[in-house]
Amino acid sequence: MLTKTTGIILSVFLLMSTLSSAQNISFTSQLPIFYLNTSGQTIPDDPKIQARLEVAWKKGGTNSTSDTRDHFKGNITIEVRGSSSQSFPKKSYGFELKDDQWVDMDFSLLDLPGEEDWILYAPYSDKSLLRNVLTFTLAAQLSDDYVPRCRFVELFLNNNYEGVYVLMEKIKRGNDRVDIARLRAEDISGEELTGGYIVKIDKSTGSGGDGWSSDYLNRSSRQTFYQYEYPKEDEILPEQKAYIHQYIDGFETAVKNLWHGETNGYQNYINAKSFYDYAIINEFTRNIDGYRLSSFLNKDKNGKLNAGPIWDYNLAYGNANYYDGWKTSGLVLYEDIGSDNWQIPFWWIKLVEDDAFVNPMRCRWEALKETVLNEANVMAVMDSLTNYLGNAVDRNFNRWPILNTSIWPNYYIGGTYANEIDWMKDWISARLNRLDAEFPGTCDQATDASDFENENVYAFYPNPFSTELNLKVVSRTNVTCQLAVYNINGALIQQLELPVVTGVNHFDLSHLALKNGIYLCRITQGGNELYTNKLVKL
Repeated sequence: MLTKTTGIILSVFLLMSTLSSAQNISFTSQLPIFYLNTSGQTIPDDPKIQARLEVAWKKGGTNSTSDTRDHFKGNITIEVRGSSSQSFPKKSYGFELKDDQWVDMDFSLLDLPGEEDWILYAPYSDKSLLRNVLTFTLAAQLSDDYVPRCRFVELFLNNNYEGVYVLMEKIKRGNDRVDIARLRAEDISGEELTGGYIVKIDKSTGSGGDGWSSDYLNRSSRQTFYQYEYPKEDEILPEQKAYIHQYIDGFETAVKNLWHGETNGYQNYINAKSFYDYAIINEFTRNIDGYRLSSFLNKDKNGKLNAGPIWDYNLAYGNANYYDGWKTSGLVLYEDIGSDNWQIPFWWIKLVEDDAFVNPMRCRWEALKETVLNEANVMAVMDSLTNYLGNAVDRNFNRWPILNTSIWPNYYIGGTYANEIDWMKDWISARLNRLDAEFPGTCDQATDASDFENENVYAFYPNPFSTELNLKVVSRTNVTCQLAVYNINGALIQQLELPVVTGVNHFDLSHLALKNGIYLCRITQGGNELYTNKLVKL
């Protein structure tokens, strides 16, 4: 018979065992496992604190909490990041890798290009866990423009399991990120002053805050505020500030007046294709923050202004209960944002009223709806991502039991993960059907073909893939192309010919004997490179 004292001791023991088990759960996962240790410190918004990061990852294999954490072990500095998302209990983080002397250190985390600056994004109100990763995956298929690379991971913080996160590249200048010229202190005149620049349109919370206001009013009689993203506000020189300010002011003035002249036309200021793709991604996803928040522009030396990189799609695909965010009809560009402080820049609305801009954008849309934004490809990418997440989904929602809870700004509450995914698929299907009818402009291939950089349009799908792999080619001519597949070290793995005919071509590449990993696929014709893209086998 237990004494009262023995019973108390046993109860305490069981309680401690339960707590220990909750904090040190064991599992296997297809996802890499990240371990953050802050020595008990709470991670603040600012400044970054010192911490340790360890990563268990067997490339192409199954990972376990019992694995050696030998992919990366080292110092980091870390802070909470985000604006409205900081109110969520599941926090997103920005961190920098440091060496033993706490000096910035580049490293190729999960085989992504080596860098020091990284983000651990916490999908919380997005109960699909997919919205950002899906958008970045599709955007990387449709364009050679830089799109932040990302990887799903599972995270422990101070031995507590925190669920599914996304390792993401931070938007910054660099050879493997936004590949524009480095501006130096001496670059204050002439050709050297012309690039590179990254400008952000966003709230002033988080990073940034220094910049200038447009001379022109948007809806609700507000001015767009442009922030210096690169060079940073504490590094950019007065001459550099003046240059990029004047350049964008010149662009705005040309659009305001719809000038099309050889010297003063707005086409002289922008790479139009980057603006087409940016608008198409925002409208396909119905991103209610598109254009007006988390929006970037960049300019290289002697180059034109580019729209992008894209960023932040957690409120897209119907995941918002305001500004008609849940609807599958209508264009974000035409929405009345009311009295919101953050309005869509006036020049987007002016551009889509101009046939010289919107007609070739319509041609771009019609090409993409047959390839990357074809419903079959989008659904295949979604399936590949959910299959890859596997049972990590259950662990995430055991940690954060919110599937039956309304989390701002949810429109739909599914109750189960399967319901969330099914609803999102139905939304995408309906959106694609409606968008084709509502997208502005008229495509005249005879006059608008010159607006495309490539004669043909290519898309591997799904990408990432597991077993089935296809290549879709939309061509305006009959041509025989060559496909070469290289591993991450540049060694040739496979090579074959593609007999392309005029129109839409489908090639089944499932027979390629590829192991799990990252590959570079190059399509050439007569020795001339037509298309290059990365392929991920899971």
